[in-house]
Amino acid sequence: MMHHSIGEASITQVIEQRGTSFAPGILFPDWDPAILQQYRALMVPACFNEQEGRLISSIHAWVLRTRHHTILIDSCAGNHKNRPGAPRFHQLDLPFLKGLAAAGVSPESVDYVMCTHLHVDHCGWNTRLVDGRWVPTFPNAKYLFPRDEYEHWRGPAGKQGVNAGVYEDSVLPVVASGQAEIVDGEGAVGDGLMFHPTPGHTVGHVAIKLLSGADQAVFSGDIMHQPLQVFRPDWNSAFCEDPANARASRRWLLEHAADTGSTVFTAHFASSSAGRVTRRGDRFDWSFV
Repeated sequence: MMHHSIGEASITQVIEQRGTSFAPGILFPDWDPAILQQYRALMVPACFNEQEGRLISSIHAWVLRTRHHTILIDSCAGNHKNRPGAPRFHQLDLPFLKGLAAAGVSPESVDYVMCTHLHVDHCGWNTRLVDGRWVPTFPNAKYLFPRDEYEHWRGPAGKQGVNAGVYEDSVLPVVASGQAEIVDGEGAVGDGLMFHPTPGHTVGHVAIKLLSGADQAVFSGDIMHQPLQVFRPDWNSAFCEDPANARASRRWLLEHAADTGSTVFTAHFASSSAGRVTRRGDRFDWSFV
């Protein structure tokens, strides 16, 4: 369990699942194996399994404790969700809540749940199955959703593909309970946190910026899936809906992190899943922290 401090805020990673995932040529349409060899020391063995020829990915939540609140950022895939189009997330039975408890967090103690976007692996623990009904996992929390993202998935998009059913079982019950708060644009959400629109991977994807004292951080969601995208920011994943905007958002993240010294808390990097970006001429470098 990884712990970090950003100013007065503490950040703890709670892992739901971690392991081999896609072959790189499947995840990255522009894949060039020479890049893996160039950055082999960074990628192997924590982020790339050479025996299987597959990338390693992590699915985890970040627990942020500020002076006033306990906040959960991106709630992973969830248990007992019907996801036949996404076998990795179908009918899971994982001890995520025990992981939260080990981090000193009970569902009742969470004040806010924030989602960078509403893909299957980022909002599943928003709800849990109780007596055959989906109910909010965190009964005292406000759940913050970006407006563009919320509006997109509650329409036809939420009924097809690998994300089919996610709105119905992981978002709608939160709305029905009166716990949802829809955030417009670059919205300040208190305790030094701010949503920053980063569309491209999805239509309403956001990064979440944190300012605490003299320190800064950014929770990057799926702007990047693997460290190699720091060196090749032109590489989109196969799941990016708007390629041009995805590249622009990735460039913003790298420039913002390098210029401000922000620690980047990623959604899927393995190893520590957090790191810093530095400039190298007109390119960028990554180091895990």
